[in-house]
This record gives sequence, C-alpha cells and structure tokens, in this order.
Amino acid sequence: MNKSQRLIPAKRLVWALAAGGVLGLGSGALVMQSAAAGLKTSAAAAPAVVAAAVATPVAAAAPATAVQGNLVTLPDFAAIAAKQGAAVVNISVTGAVKATANRRQQQPQFDEDDPFSEFFRRFQIPNQPGQRQMPMRGQGSGFIISDDGVILTNAHVVRDAQEVSVKLTDRREFRAKVLGTDPKTDVAVLKIEAKNLPVVQLGATKDLRVGEWVLAIGSPFGFENSVSAGVVSAKGRALPQESFVPFIQTDVAINPGNSGGPLFNTRGEVVGINSQIYSQNGGYQGLSFAIPIEVAKRVQQQIEKGGKPQHARLGVVIQDVNQGFADSFKLDKPEGALVASVEEGGPASKAGLRSGDVILKLDEQPIVASSDLPAMLGQRVPGEQVKLEVWRKGKRESISAKLGDANAKGEQLAEGEDDEAGAPQGKLGLALRPLQPAERRQSGARDGLLVQDAAGPAAMAGVRAGDVLLAVNGSPVTSVEQVRAAVADSGKSVALLVQRGREKIFLPVRIG
Repeated sequence: MNKSQRLIPAKRLVWALAAGGVLGLGSGALVMQSAAAGLKTSAAAAPAVVAAAVATPVAAAAPATAVQGNLVTLPDFAAIAAKQGAAVVNISVTGAVKATANRRQQQPQFDEDDPFSEFFRRFQIPNQPGQRQMPMRGQGSGFIISDDGVILTNAHVVRDAQEVSVKLTDRREFRAKVLGTDPKTDVAVLKIEAKNLPVVQLGATKDLRVGEWVLAIGSPFGFENSVSAGVVSAKGRALPQESFVPFIQTDVAINPGNSGGPLFNTRGEVVGINSQIYSQNGGYQGLSFAIPIEVAKRVQQQIEKGGKPQHARLGVVIQDVNQGFADSFKLDKPEGALVASVEEGGPASKAGLRSGDVILKLDEQPIVASSDLPAMLGQRVPGEQVKLEVWRKGKRESISAKLGDANAKGEQLAEGEDDEAGAPQGKLGLALRPLQPAERRQSGARDGLLVQDAAGPAAMAGVRAGDVLLAVNGSPVTSVEQVRAAVADSGKSVALLVQRGREKIFLPVRIG
C-alpha cells in the first residue's frame, strides 16, 4: 500500500458517501473499509461465531448449475434466495458517543431541498472525540444459525452498541443480546429469545473453487433482503491490518449494510460472512471480502463455552520478501516472511528463530506473502506446537516452536521509510563508523555501525543518517571491513538490517 493509500474506519463510510470528499478521499486514494451500514458514530464490536449445530434447517437449494445439451445454465439464484432468505436478518443498533460542543460546525452541510438529505443526515458521524454524548445509529445484516435464536454477524456491526434489534423477514422484531465478539476476526454472536426459527445450512470453504458462483443476501443501505451474486475471485486473501483472517475475495456487489450477511455457495450453504470492501470512493467496485465460515465457527464455539476467542502468535516482526531480498538471500523466488526482529523471551526467541531468517512454511503450508503467516497463526491456539521451515544462510532448516497468546501482543509488519541523504561512500553509498559507548547505550544496540551519511543506492533504498547498521545479508557487522567484504560477496543486491529508534527493519539495496 503506497503513501496515498490509507485505511478508513467502517464507521465513517456513509459520511464519505454522503459528503463526497469531506473525509479527504481523493479520487486516487485507495480505501479499505468495512461494509457496515452507515454505522454509528462509533461502529462495531467484536465477533462471535456461528453455531455449527443447526436445528430444523431450511432445505438447501439444489445444485445451482444444470447442463441442458451442450449448454450450461446459470445457478438457480431464485431457489437459493427463496429457501435461505428467511434466515437472513436486518440488524439495527443504537448507542451514544462522545462529541465536541461545536459538532454542528464540523458536520457537512446538506441541501434541505435534496430529497435524500434526511436519509444521509441520519448517519452522520462525528470525526472528533469530545465531552458530550451524541446519539448514534447503525445497520447491518446477520443470519440465524440455530432455531432458538443464535445469530452470526460482524463485530463491527455491534461495536459500542447499547441496544441491538433484530428484524426478521416476517417483520417481527426482537431485542438481541450480544453473547460475545472477536475484533481480531470481526465475528460476533447474538441471541434473540424465539423458537422454531428458520436457519441456514453451513458449508465449507475447502470445497469452494475460484471462479465458482456465490450469492449474498443482506440489507445494503437498509434495503432488507437484497440479493446480489458473483464469483469467487480468490481464496486465502490477506488484507492490510486484517491479519487474522484468510478472506474469500469475490466480485459480489457488497455495500454499506451488507456487513454480517451470509455468502452462499451454489448449494445454498453459507461459506462466509460478508465483511469488507476495497474501494476508491466508498462504494462497491468489484472487490468484496468475506470471512470463511470455519473461522466464524471456531470463534463461536469458544464464545459459547464461556471463554474469550484465542489466537496464537509467534513473537516476531516480519517483512515481505521482494525480489531484492530474494537476490540478497539467494532464494529461488521472492516468497516467505522475512524476520526483521525477534521479541526477546518470546515464542520465536525460545524456538531459536533469528533476525534474517525467512519463514517459508508453517506445518507444510507455504507462505507466499508475509501476511500469510499471521493469518495462519491466528487460527491456531496458544500453546500449540508448530513446525517452521526457514531459510537461513543459504539453506533450509526446520524449527519447532510453541506458540504464545496473541491477546498479549500481536504480530507486527515492519515498514521502511524513504528519505534523502548526502555524500556517497563506497559501493553502497554509506558513511559508517563504530558506535560510541553513549550511542550504544542510547540505541540499545550491542553491536553495529552508525550511519553518518547515506546516498546513492542506500539512500534510494531508504537508509538514512542516524540509522544503526546491524547486519548485511543476515550476518552481523561490527566493522566497515566486514561490510565491504559482505558487499563484495553479494550479487545484484544486499539486504541491510538497520535499527531506527527502537525498530529494526530490513532494507534491500540494489548494487548491480
């Protein structure tokens, strides 16, 4: 994600739609946001998962495709909608948030003659914290998974809610209790007091194929039980700052209010919970993301047992492996998660992981992008033993690690910063000198070289004056001679491990 791209909270979505540009969303800005209905001033909550045991389920739709002669017909979307729609609910939330006294001056102004002005005004959201309480409202979708009233939705739909109401397709309304939420997976479990309710059938994402038809039912912009369809675009997709979920990507039309609604396969089974959209303007643009139903079921089971959802962690700061790093570490291709630093005393440290290792597999599952690792770990439980395949100094090694608890501290993704610097020194463009004792104490670095100046290839890679150079291609350096020798033995690029403040990051430097 480049510097023009940023994440926008779900709770600000409708305002962005209503007041075009008020939030500073330029036409080129890429926005990740929740597909929650013009959420409350402070949207959302945590997730709870769906009950796998479903009583008196609604009959599943027949396979959606049929072959007539040499023609393949489309899925029977109407049959799925008719049989499953009754188990999809509309969720409304109310609550209060703090707002500043000069709230009116901060709000976008609407034309009173505009017939939609009142519609949009209902979902305005304060953008500054303040001293007095302001009412807020939000909407979303959900689906019934047990006939005694257990409902699955998104955590962000019910976050900060003081009252949650559920409306069925037969127009009955119920006050709902939030049994639990899990913000890390954005799953929430609700309960209403009712009997003999229609329920959905739950499927499995392992059987879902890229290119397969899928269907969503929800309440976009409050329009209840709206149906949209599309295909699976990808599976196991990791999103920025959504590291605990391997999302299902689709091109199903998802808009504010669809959040928490079900994603059905062609057999009428729920395979996901619609949760996110990727957009340049706040509206649907063909990139929608759903939480796999297996993730939701796991969270639900933990919540219904009376506990908090748990996710595992390894205790490392990781980076993506680009082509420059692949060349530096002599990898066949740019894949894996590069370990920038290891938490002292954490699970990775105890297992023997080191800065400069590239994690290639977890329990035989390949790690292509670095974001794959947190998504895999998020589905494990603390205390579980895992096998890691790592690339270290030109060869593969196997390491066993006992995972820690992500609720204590989550995995982080390191990011480099670009800057300009001065006079070039040597092949890298670095002016280096040993650390003075005072500098060593201030930085906390036991060894390394202080970057006095950076230019040329090093500056272009993001190295800047004041950084501490700790290692070259994974090998610690304590002298300028070691750096020169390491660079001389390198090919087209070198990987520099630098410390900036208290953070450690790898930077690939092209030298050939």
